[in-house]
Amino acid sequence: MDDIVSKADLTRAAQGLQKQARVESWWQRGVIYQIYPRSFQDSGGDGIGDLGGIIERLDYLVWLGVDAIWISPIFPSPMADFGYDISDYRNIDPRFGTLAEFDHLLAEAHRRGLRVLLDFVPNHTSDQHPWFLEARSSRDNPKRDMYIWRDPAPDGGPPNNWPSNFGGGGWQWDEATGQYYYHAFLKEQPDLNWRNPTVRREMYDVLRFWLDRGVDGFRVDVIWHLIKDDEFRDNPLNPDWTDGMPPHQKVLQIYNTDRPEVHEVVEEMRGVLEEYGSDRLLIGEIYLPVARLVAYYGRDLRGAHLPFNFHLIEAQWNARHLQRQIEEYEAALPEGGWPNWVLSNHDKTRIATRVGREQARVAAMLLLTLRGTPTIYYGDEIAMTDVDIPPERVQDPFERRVPGRGFGRDPQRTPMQWSGEFNAGFSTTSPWLPISPDAARFNVEAERDDPASMLSLYRRLLALRGESDALTIGSYTTVHASGDVLAYMREMGDERYLIVLNLGAAPAEITLPGPGRIVLSTKADRADERLRDRLRLGGNEGVLIEMMA
Repeated sequence: MDDIVSKADLTRAAQGLQKQARVESWWQRGVIYQIYPRSFQDSGGDGIGDLGGIIERLDYLVWLGVDAIWISPIFPSPMADFGYDISDYRNIDPRFGTLAEFDHLLAEAHRRGLRVLLDFVPNHTSDQHPWFLEARSSRDNPKRDMYIWRDPAPDGGPPNNWPSNFGGGGWQWDEATGQYYYHAFLKEQPDLNWRNPTVRREMYDVLRFWLDRGVDGFRVDVIWHLIKDDEFRDNPLNPDWTDGMPPHQKVLQIYNTDRPEVHEVVEEMRGVLEEYGSDRLLIGEIYLPVARLVAYYGRDLRGAHLPFNFHLIEAQWNARHLQRQIEEYEAALPEGGWPNWVLSNHDKTRIATRVGREQARVAAMLLLTLRGTPTIYYGDEIAMTDVDIPPERVQDPFERRVPGRGFGRDPQRTPMQWSGEFNAGFSTTSPWLPISPDAARFNVEAERDDPASMLSLYRRLLALRGESDALTIGSYTTVHASGDVLAYMREMGDERYLIVLNLGAAPAEITLPGPGRIVLSTKADRADERLRDRLRLGGNEGVLIEMMA
């Protein structure tokens, strides 16, 4: 795919990057693309994606039309949780490459006008991190208080009922020192004590290490977990818990997550980024109701630029529910707070699996025409779905700890499908997770020149978005619709676009607020179709209409 992007394309992309920086923050107009590096492209022939593979595919990302890449963890790790258990924050795991290769990736991305965001995992380290090895060596070690240690309860058991999000309790007994340490995830991932000033200083210096190398920002893992209750109170039981829910949801995690003091930490992180100018981006991973989510914008918008909004992932897929979710989110945003939207990620079932491939096309139009910054999960643009993982191929520790319940994350982490060739063009050897059995049909090569493909739809939507002030920084207004139809207007200046989405399988009709011209349909070739006062939609169809004066 080296011939996809010309030198002229690269020049225009770089000029566009500079132009955006002069107008608004680049991330307000931009689109972020999440790369799960183990599964994107293997350049080393070991079945695991790597930095060299990402470099090979940068031209594809420019051709697609995204503005930034977010790379899931690539730091040295024992891989108990596939990189979210970090043993060295200032290096690259040899499975992925070297620091020199990372610098090369950064330079090549920037040369193409692409920004690079890294995953920052500050809540916990690996139990093999030098800090923890020292901390558990004795109770009086200077690094002991960098982690969360407690004496047993009076009955000799764990100090309280805080859970592990991967099943079971969150306290691990340490025989050598006679105390428990807390881990919100695996026992191999001990939580840091963010009330300790040394932890804060060390971790902010980690941010500076990567900012000094030129990274454009960070997605901060489980940012709402960072501060725990200083009284270590038991969480209340969840009255709505049922057996079909993950075990950690048996309690309402009000004392080990989302504590008021966490906002001070987020503001301090933001301050570190602003030492490097105003265009570095801070994203927070936060699974909370809207009212609590928006608090992470911080006092006077001094918190995260984008507290990740996952409500499309968790939404009931019907028009009225989505309309309420969008309106409630827009209403809850603080003055000046910028919205954002996500359809899929490495922890959640892919959108095409949740709603089917036809509705996934409608979802693509929704994601890329709502007000706010969208994040695309690798492979969604070619309609990848979750892959059934045989028991002997399971990798995810969550699935291993709670087997057979469907909580595992391997199905949405399978290798990117580049072509119909051996291993979908991902690797020359057996990949770390199975290739989808439908990869011969749903892949970049097969879809690239097919005007009816999902890939072509994404590329067209991204191009339209990039050309339009209304679709990027314009206002959002709900338009009345009934049944399975969701409709809204995006406006700025003389530009007015009406987006009408049929979330049902049956045809539908809507009265228009005026005459217009169909610019793009998710289903049929209806470009330039003129409309007066009515629009007829096919089942599972979305349309983008330019409204006439």
